[in-house]
Amino acid sequence: MVDTKFKIKKDDTVQVIAGKDKGKRGKVLRFLRAKDRVIVEGVNIVKKAMKRRSQQDRGGIVEIEAGLHISNVMIVCKKCGPTRLGYKIDGKNKVRVCRKCGEAL
Repeated sequence: MVDTKFKIKKDDTVQVIAGKDKGKRGKVLRFLRAKDRVIVEGVNIVKKAMKRRSQQDRGGIVEIEAGLHISNVMIVCKKCGPTRLGYKIDGKNKVRVCRKCGEAL
């Protein structure tokens, strides 16, 4: 199995570019690397039946964030909005930069 390299990282702000939540922005909470998916805060909310785990825990139907395919999200630059990523070598460091304005992300 080939490990896919993602340009988007955890805690990046992204915008959804396709699907029912198109245009919404949120922070990347976690990755599902095996399925090439990301979970974005407040986006792609689904209802799920949860089983009661303890006496205090309430079971029932809860709303949680489901995964989005990595191709349906785009990173957001603070200056110019949704953009593609590029890389720049700065000394010994490899820095992610905005393709539109060149600012480090």
